[in-house]
Amino acid sequence: MSQAHQALITQFYEAFQRLDAEAMAACYTDDVVFSDPVFGELRGRNAGDMWRMLTARAKDFSLTFDRVQADAQTGSAHWVATYVFGQTGAVVVNDIEARFVFRDGKICEHHDHFDLWRWSRQALGVKGLLLGWTPLVKNAIRGQAQKGLKAFQAGRE
Repeated sequence: MSQAHQALITQFYEAFQRLDAEAMAACYTDDVVFSDPVFGELRGRNAGDMWRMLTARAKDFSLTFDRVQADAQTGSAHWVATYVFGQTGAVVVNDIEARFVFRDGKICEHHDHFDLWRWSRQALGVKGLLLGWTPLVKNAIRGQAQKGLKAFQAGRE
């Protein structure tokens, strides 16, 4: 199974490189649990919709990935996304460690870990530099991300 799970992770990131959110979402179980510092925890359809939103809005996007590893139950990868953050026009280079759990040949858990303060300094400039480490700003970032996802989903229905 480890080779199949490595191939699944590779398939996921190759789809991301093409900005193919449907192919990314197809790698997930219907009840997938996704988490990262910006969106918090998303479940099921919300995780796929997050990728649909991000790929639809991507500007000057590129992605590299490496260190793909997997066994029968878990996997990991390192990836770096470079893009223009739409709200500020700032270039962001986000360096991410991903962890996966598999069930029935698909990803049932996907957890991305990165330095939110580093991300906020790039995306938000001085505000992120001065305040990005505070719980208030972290919660505001998460709230904006959730609000954006809900607006995206409302526009699709």
